[in-house]
Amino acid sequence: MVGYALNALTGDHSVPWQRVINARGEISRRGDREWERFQRTLLEEEGVSFNTAGRVDLQAFRWRPTRDP
Repeated sequence: MVGYALNALTGDHSVPWQRVINARGEISRRGDREWERFQRTLLEEEGVSFNTAGRVDLQAFRWRPTRDP
């Protein structure tokens, strides 16, 4: 469902789509491999690292919401 929602975004959005990866910690495959490389580059620029299998350590990089006091 998330993939369909992200696919429907227009060019003028502020959704950080590059941060969405699959449950295995991988960038989901697309028809255009350049988008996969672009997404990895954006994540690496944010400090996210990948192991030799191309996976992200989900425990280290998952989203942790904060609570307002």
